[in-house]
Amino acid sequence: MTAEFDYRKTAKQVLDIEKAAIDGLYQYLDPAFNHACRLMFQCPGKVIVTGMGKSGHIAHKIAATLASTGTPAFFVHPGEASHGDLGMIGRDDVVLALSNSGESSEIISLLPVLKRRGLPLICLTGNPASTMAREANVHLCTRVEQEACPLGLAPTASTTAALVMGDALAVSLLEARGFTADDFALSHPGGALGKRLLLRVGDVMHRDEQVPKVGLNTLIIDALLEIGRSGLGFTAVVDERQKLVGIYTDGDLRRTLDHKIDVHHTSIEQVMTRSCTTTHAAMLVAEAVKLMEEKKISGLLVVDEQQYPVGAFNMHDLLRAGVI
Repeated sequence: MTAEFDYRKTAKQVLDIEKAAIDGLYQYLDPAFNHACRLMFQCPGKVIVTGMGKSGHIAHKIAATLASTGTPAFFVHPGEASHGDLGMIGRDDVVLALSNSGESSEIISLLPVLKRRGLPLICLTGNPASTMAREANVHLCTRVEQEACPLGLAPTASTTAALVMGDALAVSLLEARGFTADDFALSHPGGALGKRLLLRVGDVMHRDEQVPKVGLNTLIIDALLEIGRSGLGFTAVVDERQKLVGIYTDGDLRRTLDHKIDVHHTSIEQVMTRSCTTTHAAMLVAEAVKLMEEKKISGLLVVDEQQYPVGAFNMHDLLRAGVI
């Protein structure tokens, strides 16, 4: 019986090779990188990212990352460009072309047209002596010592290096633009990420009669009925003016029972938590989640500027809203 193949050994070799490829990029962060960033930063149009084969897949991702971080960009397939899609490229655009060899025939066939239009061309290749490198306005080198593929055929370390260089460009431009989390949210409205960045507490909280609250003189047993009615795990405690003065939670109930307090004859004022954490309706849900994590609590009361309770929510509401 032959010994089982050691997959982890090979995987570790791959990681080592690709890590070395990334480490090798530091030497290529030269003035050309700044030049490329300036061309994209000052571009009045869009960054057109193109590449063939595996480089095309990486180009797709770089275009998406640029677009989502404040730099208008989209991918154009170089083969399709020769058959009409060049019309998608405007005179105010910048072209970012990827090819490890720098000899992609599909891209090289486009160079005369791009040159004639006077479009700035940034080429990202692993070969500084290649045709694309020579014809580019700016060449970004992503040369790697070896591919992780033992045959040296499948693009592995080279595509990783190209991807990382693309991320370096995108994030450098993000910071140069002063791109904020709010800007990011506007381009990511869907999914949990967009919801966490766009939704505010007022969008998920319970309102009006759904907000659990009892008066100071309410017996504990009656406060428990209010907690059960709301299903939130807590109730606000208000004074005669309906202003918030405290909170009573499931955790407070456990402490009440530990002290053998009579829930049928003791008022909520004697056992409530007076200094409670609250939020406001305009707070971002992402901030509220962070606050709840820091305070190790599962729900929050929402108050207005005069400390009147206007809403309430818990982790289950955030789960239903798809933000956690």
